[in-house]
Amino acid sequence: MKIESVKLEFPEGANIIFGQAHFIKTVEDIYEAMVNSAPSARFGIAFSEASGDRLVRFDGNDEGLAKSAVENIERIACGHSFLIIMHDCFPINVLGAVKAVPEVCNIFCATANPVEAIVARNEDGFGAVIGVIDGASPLGVEGDDDKECRHGFLRKIGYKK
Repeated sequence: MKIESVKLEFPEGANIIFGQAHFIKTVEDIYEAMVNSAPSARFGIAFSEASGDRLVRFDGNDEGLAKSAVENIERIACGHSFLIIMHDCFPINVLGAVKAVPEVCNIFCATANPVEAIVARNEDGFGAVIGVIDGASPLGVEGDDDKECRHGFLRKIGYKK
Protein backbone atom coordinates (compact mmCIF):
# COMPACT_ATOMS: atom_id res chain seq x y z
CA MET A 1 0.00 0.00 0.00
CA LYS A 2 1.18 3.49 -0.81
CA ILE A 3 0.34 6.64 1.18
CA GLU A 4 0.42 9.98 -0.61
CA SER A 5 -0.59 13.58 -0.08
CA VAL A 6 -2.70 15.39 -2.70
CA LYS A 7 -2.86 19.18 -2.44
CA LEU A 8 -6.26 20.65 -3.17
CA GLU A 9 -6.12 23.76 -5.31
CA PHE A 10 -9.01 26.19 -5.25
CA PRO A 11 -9.45 29.87 -6.14
CA GLU A 12 -8.37 32.63 -3.77
CA GLY A 13 -11.16 33.55 -1.36
CA ALA A 14 -13.03 30.27 -1.87
CA ASN A 15 -14.17 27.88 0.84
CA ILE A 16 -14.56 24.14 0.42
CA ILE A 17 -16.40 21.18 1.84
CA PHE A 18 -14.65 17.88 1.16
CA GLY A 19 -16.31 14.62 2.04
CA GLN A 20 -17.42 11.12 1.22
CA ALA A 21 -20.80 10.11 -0.18
CA HIS A 22 -22.37 7.33 -2.22
CA PHE A 23 -24.76 6.93 -5.12
CA ILE A 24 -25.14 8.63 -8.49
CA LYS A 25 -27.66 11.24 -7.28
CA THR A 26 -25.19 12.76 -4.79
CA VAL A 27 -24.38 15.73 -7.05
CA GLU A 28 -28.02 16.63 -7.61
CA ASP A 29 -28.93 16.38 -3.94
CA ILE A 30 -25.92 18.44 -2.82
CA TYR A 31 -26.81 21.03 -5.48
CA GLU A 32 -30.30 21.32 -4.00
CA ALA A 33 -28.89 21.59 -0.47
CA MET A 34 -26.60 24.42 -1.57
CA VAL A 35 -29.21 26.53 -3.36
CA ASN A 36 -31.78 25.99 -0.60
CA SER A 37 -29.31 27.00 2.14
CA ALA A 38 -27.46 29.86 0.44
CA PRO A 39 -29.32 31.03 -2.69
CA SER A 40 -26.73 33.70 -3.53
CA ALA A 41 -23.74 31.36 -3.21
CA ARG A 42 -21.65 30.52 -6.26
CA PHE A 43 -20.38 26.96 -6.22
CA GLY A 44 -19.16 23.91 -8.08
CA ILE A 45 -19.54 20.28 -7.01
CA ALA A 46 -17.69 17.16 -8.16
CA PHE A 47 -18.31 13.56 -7.09
CA SER A 48 -16.20 10.51 -7.95
CA GLU A 49 -18.15 7.32 -8.62
CA ALA A 50 -16.60 4.14 -7.23
CA SER A 51 -18.38 1.58 -9.44
CA GLY A 52 -20.33 1.31 -12.67
CA ASP A 53 -19.15 3.93 -15.16
CA ARG A 54 -16.75 5.37 -12.52
CA LEU A 55 -17.18 8.90 -13.82
CA VAL A 56 -16.60 12.21 -12.11
CA ARG A 57 -20.11 13.64 -11.86
CA PHE A 58 -20.34 17.42 -11.51
CA ASP A 59 -22.67 20.39 -11.33
CA GLY A 60 -22.82 23.90 -9.95
CA ASN A 61 -23.92 27.40 -10.78
CA ASP A 62 -20.39 28.69 -11.50
CA GLU A 63 -18.51 27.09 -14.40
CA GLY A 64 -15.05 27.97 -13.07
CA LEU A 65 -15.74 26.59 -9.60
CA ALA A 66 -17.25 23.40 -11.07
CA LYS A 67 -14.15 22.97 -13.27
CA SER A 68 -11.88 23.44 -10.26
CA ALA A 69 -13.88 20.87 -8.25
CA VAL A 70 -13.57 18.35 -11.10
CA GLU A 71 -9.81 18.90 -11.44
CA ASN A 72 -9.28 18.33 -7.71
CA ILE A 73 -11.44 15.20 -7.58
CA GLU A 74 -9.57 13.80 -10.60
CA ARG A 75 -6.22 14.35 -8.81
CA ILE A 76 -7.50 12.82 -5.55
CA ALA A 77 -8.83 9.84 -7.56
CA CYS A 78 -10.71 8.17 -4.71
CA GLY A 79 -14.13 6.64 -5.22
CA HIS A 80 -17.12 8.18 -3.48
CA SER A 81 -15.33 11.42 -2.60
CA PHE A 82 -16.96 14.78 -3.26
CA LEU A 83 -15.80 18.37 -3.22
CA ILE A 84 -17.80 21.58 -3.09
CA ILE A 85 -15.93 24.81 -3.87
CA MET A 86 -17.90 27.94 -2.97
CA HIS A 87 -17.80 31.72 -3.06
CA ASP A 88 -20.21 34.21 -1.49
CA CYS A 89 -20.99 31.94 1.45
CA PHE A 90 -19.18 30.07 4.18
CA PRO A 91 -19.33 26.36 5.01
CA ILE A 92 -21.19 27.19 8.23
CA ASN A 93 -24.07 28.49 6.07
CA VAL A 94 -24.55 25.18 4.23
CA LEU A 95 -22.82 22.46 6.25
CA GLY A 96 -25.93 21.34 8.12
CA ALA A 97 -27.85 20.93 4.87
CA VAL A 98 -24.96 19.12 3.17
CA LYS A 99 -24.59 16.73 6.13
CA ALA A 100 -28.34 16.06 5.95
CA VAL A 101 -28.11 14.86 2.32
CA PRO A 102 -28.93 11.13 2.57
CA GLU A 103 -25.93 10.07 0.47
CA VAL A 104 -23.35 12.00 2.55
CA CYS A 105 -21.39 9.60 4.77
CA ASN A 106 -18.57 11.76 6.11
CA ILE A 107 -17.15 15.28 5.99
CA PHE A 108 -13.36 15.40 5.97
CA CYS A 109 -13.13 19.19 6.25
CA ALA A 110 -14.94 22.48 5.69
CA THR A 111 -12.42 25.29 5.34
CA ALA A 112 -10.73 28.09 3.44
CA ASN A 113 -7.30 26.90 4.61
CA PRO A 114 -4.77 25.11 2.43
CA VAL A 115 -5.79 21.43 2.37
CA GLU A 116 -4.02 18.19 1.54
CA ALA A 117 -5.92 14.92 1.21
CA ILE A 118 -4.00 12.00 2.70
CA VAL A 119 -4.71 9.09 0.36
CA ALA A 120 -3.91 5.39 0.64
CA ARG A 121 -3.61 3.49 -2.68
CA ASN A 122 -3.71 -0.29 -2.97
CA GLU A 123 -1.76 -2.40 -5.48
CA ASP A 124 -4.51 -1.84 -8.10
CA GLY A 125 -4.15 1.94 -7.72
CA PHE A 126 -7.56 2.34 -6.07
CA GLY A 127 -7.54 5.05 -3.43
CA ALA A 128 -9.19 5.94 -0.15
CA VAL A 129 -9.06 9.24 1.68
CA ILE A 130 -7.74 8.45 5.13
CA GLY A 131 -7.64 12.03 6.39
CA VAL A 132 -6.78 15.63 5.61
CA ILE A 133 -4.26 18.24 6.59
CA ASP A 134 -6.32 21.40 7.13
CA GLY A 135 -4.25 24.54 7.66
CA ALA A 136 -1.33 24.83 10.05
CA SER A 137 -0.53 23.63 13.58
CA PRO A 138 -1.37 25.82 16.63
CA LEU A 139 1.27 28.23 17.90
CA GLY A 140 -0.06 28.52 21.46
CA VAL A 141 -3.14 28.75 23.68
CA GLU A 142 -5.42 31.79 23.69
CA GLY A 143 -5.18 34.23 26.56
CA ASP A 144 -7.71 36.70 27.90
CA ASP A 145 -7.02 39.25 25.14
CA ASP A 146 -7.39 36.55 22.49
CA LYS A 147 -10.72 35.45 23.98
CA GLU A 148 -11.97 39.04 23.98
CA CYS A 149 -10.89 39.43 20.35
CA ARG A 150 -12.68 36.18 19.37
CA HIS A 151 -15.87 37.21 21.16
CA GLY A 152 -15.79 40.65 19.52
CA PHE A 153 -15.13 39.26 16.05
CA LEU A 154 -18.06 36.81 16.20
CA ARG A 155 -20.41 39.61 17.21
CA LYS A 156 -19.01 41.99 14.58
CA ILE A 157 -19.75 39.52 11.76
CA GLY A 158 -23.20 38.69 13.14
CA TYR A 159 -22.72 35.11 14.34
CA LYS A 160 -23.30 35.99 18.00
CA LYS A 161 -25.28 38.71 19.77
